Amino acid sequence: MLFHTMVGSNDIERSKRFYDTVLGTLGAGEGTRNIADSGHIRLIYNNGNGTNFIVSQPINDEPASVANGSTVAFSCDSPEQVKQLHDTAVAAGGTSIEAPPGPRETASMGTIELAYFRDPDGNKLCGIHFPA
Repeated sequence: MLFHTMVGSNDIERSKRFYDTVLGTLGAGEGTRNIADSGHIRLIYNNGNGTNFIVSQPINDEPASVANGSTVAFSCDSPEQVKQLHDTAVAAGGTSIEAPPGPRETASMGTIELAYFRDPDGNKLCGIHFPA
């Protein structure tokens, strides 16, 4: 259904260092630098299945801000990878938020592994794993 998810950044070089490191734990390569027709820089991360995660300087030249109520969730292969994603993000300049990484009981999905954190611009992210 989704082609891409995009978040804004006020410091694209800081974001490149952060996301290259963090998404590397999921097997993603370095972000591809793309220059929009407007001259703004975007970083494109592709996981090989056609879905893209993009970090962009705001095209309207206003400061990037976080969306209230939004979360970008990255699918992880194991509970250990959820924790690794979280710990790598925090070590790379992100901030741990909510409960520590670990299992969460849900009524509709059973037990899932979650870890929430924010990138240096404040975008809310998480690692998630659904056991088989």
